[in-house]
Amino acid sequence: MRARTLVRMRTQRQIVDYSLQKRALLREVLSGRVGTYDVCDASPYLKSAARFHGEPTETRCPICRRENLTNVHYIYGDELGQSAGQARSTAELPVLAMTFREFRVYVVEVCRGCGWNHLVEQYLLGRDGLTSPAVAGRREAAE
Repeated sequence: MRARTLVRMRTQRQIVDYSLQKRALLREVLSGRVGTYDVCDASPYLKSAARFHGEPTETRCPICRRENLTNVHYIYGDELGQSAGQARSTAELPVLAMTFREFRVYVVEVCRGCGWNHLVEQYLLGRDGLTSPAVAGRREAAE
């Protein structure tokens, strides 16, 4: 089980985990069917986002094994306007979740050394999650 760097927020919902796809891709790389140049292709923008907005993890890069991975959180949603598509730190996400009704967060892991990058997970955040039955049920159970 891999450690999560993101604390679950109370409005977080519809979580999609891509760990099975990652394992399949790494098997392809280790078998030689996919080259490291094909998977170590992080754009300069992604590497910059990892440097300035990323959250360091304790997980070593599965390709170069020299550096720890960094998670970058991108936000997308109609209400976000010009902020859509920007990388944000995890500290900013709860504030945004209380400001906007709904937006999607994509978490990408990046090795700043070799350029490995892979989509880790995606989920919804926003005030609309406060009124959903699942969130309301969790709040009632906690009380």
